[in-house]
Amino acid sequence: MNWSIPLNKLNLSRLILFNAAALNLRYLLGLCILAVLSGCAGPRADSKRVVIWHQMRPDEQRVLQRQLARYISEHPGVEAVELFKETETLRSAYVVAAIAGQGPDLVYGPSDPVGIYEATRSIRALEDVFPESFLAEFDSSSLLWYKGHLYQIADKIGNHLALVYNKKYVQRPPETDIELIELSKRIQDEYGHTAGRPNVYGLTWNYIEPFFFIPFYTGFGGWVLKGDGVTPALDNPSMIKALNFIKRLRDDERIVPNEADYEIADALFKDGKAAMLINGDWSWAGYAQKGIDIGIAPLPRMSETGLWCAPMTSPKGYSLNVNVSPEKLPLVQDLLRFLLSEESQLETVKELNTAPTRKSLYQSPAVLSNENLRNSLLQIKRGKPMPVVSEMRAVWDAMRPGYQAVMGGAKSPEVAAKEMQALALRKIREMNE
Repeated sequence: MNWSIPLNKLNLSRLILFNAAALNLRYLLGLCILAVLSGCAGPRADSKRVVIWHQMRPDEQRVLQRQLARYISEHPGVEAVELFKETETLRSAYVVAAIAGQGPDLVYGPSDPVGIYEATRSIRALEDVFPESFLAEFDSSSLLWYKGHLYQIADKIGNHLALVYNKKYVQRPPETDIELIELSKRIQDEYGHTAGRPNVYGLTWNYIEPFFFIPFYTGFGGWVLKGDGVTPALDNPSMIKALNFIKRLRDDERIVPNEADYEIADALFKDGKAAMLINGDWSWAGYAQKGIDIGIAPLPRMSETGLWCAPMTSPKGYSLNVNVSPEKLPLVQDLLRFLLSEESQLETVKELNTAPTRKSLYQSPAVLSNENLRNSLLQIKRGKPMPVVSEMRAVWDAMRPGYQAVMGGAKSPEVAAKEMQALALRKIREMNE
């Protein structure tokens, strides 16, 4: 199969179609030039130089840099380069560069851009690059198959939300929504109020963003897409119940702040002003570094349905540029094997408390002795994989205004649910025109 794609008006139109920012042609061409100039000349330029583009946090990047340094020391004459790019820039610049026959050899990130990469034919299928025996060493959730092909191998599973609690206030985390409310009220009563506000909130989180709403939607039996995997499923009783529940936590139970975006929720927890927080695995190491004795627990079970709140989960891993030449492919394969090895993953587990993808590491003492990591793995097991279809961009964009209108008191959950569904369908139609 010829994996290279000419940069023409049709391909640029497809890229604009899948880009959430609706970038104009001039900006796309600028990104293409920047991609070529900033990353390297491209996968074909130097058979001994491997380039990785990623959007890792600084702590993840430091681990990657150490691992690349070790690989280089063991392979004289080889150069391995990593380059950070912001998430949206990475997505756009990579696709444009790959269409132009350029870009990095490997692109690293969460799974959700894979749908865009596949649609623009900018990544290569991996099932013919690695043998089945190698792939069998990984947890199945870390191998991203899409439309019958393997497009990503992850070194981390998760990217998921869970309940983070400060052990100063919480000795045993709640298992149900009822326990969550009762515990929060006890904590707030114990630490009192000032000017009508709790000195310590029972719970906080970024409740204005749809991604953080998903666990409650699933807890009431909902999911963002219908059974066909592409049609939005936003106007239903589960949506209405979940919206009402979150509003009730704030307005009736009064166990969360009146306002809380990501920064506010994060600051409240770091300052000891909130006993519990819903946040992702990317944040946990930072709380421990602040000196907070944290615990990690799965999100609660909803009493009405008996279902566990299920956050979206997403592997984070490597995809292969379509433009990597046959001459260079063995070197890229070898480096990827090294980065996905037990040694490399165990180093990451110990430093970042992330969930590994190699099945053999699940019995490692570093995992078994770490209660927070065990609970993180349990939360992943109870979660639901984030869809990688391009329609999800329309779903997120459609959910946000209605959801925020409900929390702002401007719309009822019933009206918001109908508008979310209608807007999602319209955005998808526009995307496919």
